[in-house]
Amino acid sequence: MAAIKWPTIIPIPPPSSPSLHHHPHPSTIIPIPKKPKITGLNDYRPVALTSVVMKSFERLVLAYLKNITGPLLDPLQFAYRANRSVDDAVNMGLHFILQHLDKSGTYVRLLFVDFSSAFNTIIPTLLQTKLTQLSVPSSICQWITSFLTDRHQLVKLGKFMSNSRTTSTGAPQGCVLSPLLFSLYTNDCTSTDPSVKLLKFVDDTTVIGLIQDGDESAYRQEIEQLAAWCSLNDLELSGSEVGHSHRRHY
Repeated sequence: MAAIKWPTIIPIPPPSSPSLHHHPHPSTIIPIPKKPKITGLNDYRPVALTSVVMKSFERLVLAYLKNITGPLLDPLQFAYRANRSVDDAVNMGLHFILQHLDKSGTYVRLLFVDFSSAFNTIIPTLLQTKLTQLSVPSSICQWITSFLTDRHQLVKLGKFMSNSRTTSTGAPQGCVLSPLLFSLYTNDCTSTDPSVKLLKFVDDTTVIGLIQDGDESAYRQEIEQLAAWCSLNDLELSGSEVGHSHRRHY
């Protein structure tokens, strides 16, 4: 009788292993235009092409992270979540507004903001602190920090290719983990006042101020807190997409 040949088991090093703290093969960055007319580098989206092995590791960590952090995610973040879409975000915002305007002496103020180069500005050490506060095991936190730190990458544009550079900030766009990591990074960006709603869809944020009897103090305080939060977390608000609108009801 022929001997049974068991499949080869490849040992996976623990997250603290030095072999996972290095990125020997650089990822390739492909600049994808965001709009038809390019006026500057910010008009490109830097999409990272990584290896199949790394994507497999990411999927394992992604499933584990979703299981742990799912119940703790901000309910007003509508991106990258099952059974949620931008339509749900719009409908929720309209619900808050119309319900408030049913009362007399009310109006609404809206602030639309966009984080500039959001994925590229994530600080791994800050993210690790936030993950720890969400009860993510330290070994997974270390793996994610390693994944984002000392990354070797090069840019390919057509037939031209740049030299390899090392970066330790941001989450590479196009990677399996990056959308969830950004959602977790901004998870503590919330309103503390019930009269102000902060709706998020990826890096687009809408601040809804439900104003009663002309008192805008809570709304303005929340905007100041949002600006302060952005400063502490190394995120910039894109001024080109900031605006206000209001509607009165008597």
